[in-house]
Amino acid sequence: MDHPILNQTALAYCPVIDRNRNVIATRLTVFPLNPSATLDPRALLDALAEAWPNGGSQLWLNVASEGLLRDLIVAQPGTHIVVEVPAFMASAAENTEPMCTLHANGSTMLLKGRPLQELPREVLDCFKYAIVDFEEDRRIDQTTGGAGVAPEGIPRHIGHVQAGVSNVPDMETSFRRGAAAVLGWPIDDVIKVGNKPADQPSLQVIVMLIDQVHKQDDIEVLETTLKRDPPLAYKLMRYINSPAFGLSVEISSFRHAIMILGYQRLKRWLALLLATASKDPNMKPVMYAAVRRGLLMEELARISGDDEMRNELFICGVFSLLDRMFQQPFSDLLKTIPVPERVYQALADNTGPYEPYFRLVQAIEGSSVYDIKEAAEALMIGFGDINQAIIKAMAAATQLE
Repeated sequence: MDHPILNQTALAYCPVIDRNRNVIATRLTVFPLNPSATLDPRALLDALAEAWPNGGSQLWLNVASEGLLRDLIVAQPGTHIVVEVPAFMASAAENTEPMCTLHANGSTMLLKGRPLQELPREVLDCFKYAIVDFEEDRRIDQTTGGAGVAPEGIPRHIGHVQAGVSNVPDMETSFRRGAAAVLGWPIDDVIKVGNKPADQPSLQVIVMLIDQVHKQDDIEVLETTLKRDPPLAYKLMRYINSPAFGLSVEISSFRHAIMILGYQRLKRWLALLLATASKDPNMKPVMYAAVRRGLLMEELARISGDDEMRNELFICGVFSLLDRMFQQPFSDLLKTIPVPERVYQALADNTGPYEPYFRLVQAIEGSSVYDIKEAAEALMIGFGDINQAIIKAMAAATQLE
């Protein structure tokens, strides 16, 4: 569906991750492109419902507009949408009644930042967690000796989620202090703290299969390779038969998959398996990011690309974190994993026609509206198309899970 409000906003996303490294929600940030414009909150909710339907996965909504956020609270979004409310808005008396009504209807809210004074009990009870920046906690600890007490002696009455975590030691500190979750994941630093490279047998089998599919070896050769890892065969069948794949018949065997899909489409899903095969808990958020990168880059290519470009951008996205998993530079890693030349250029050299797409996806993950605008201008893609691609990619990722 066409949603005009997507032309008036910029969207960005990041995962919400608990101490077990599980992704428990998606945080979506909404930036109005014209801060003075009046936006329809119901139109926004209708647009987001494609990826986050009522009763589906949880969405944390971070709206960078006081007016739109106030109207959104009044509009009473579904209970699967968790609304973030800045502390200054939570402290304003005119917002008390709509917040309490939203809470009474079963919705969850998050308090963003620390209020300058203690909130009334009826307002505080509306919030499940407070989102607290790590650096703010660090400053408080320096003045209170690590007591975890807010300025002016205001205690922390509710649990908290940590924002601004940029490295693994800070992340571990956050969880040790009782954080329920962190916003985002220090992907680069996860690798630098001594994790072993991904060397599970499944990964080696998938790499071998990708090479065999690339060379279009006989089906018997591929079947023999896959039989080395029965759990991998099961996972491949599960992916291929998922709603995201859109097949009208059930695939019952690997041979059947090749006959129905062909080598190119099969290679695409082997790439997805490779990006999600690590058993390291710290890699779960990395794999989450890789899948969404691939799906988003594919959707962005639908705007002006052909089937070949869409397939290559999908592989570019899902492979974009393999250097972290294998702890090898792409220039070495891609000698063993065959990829198209344009994918190699983007991953190993940061050049070529796919590099601007990769930069746009990284900007969206980083939730910087300035970087998103700059990357969008470089590709000459409108925000309506970009935001529709984000929503479709998030919906497809949910179907895969």
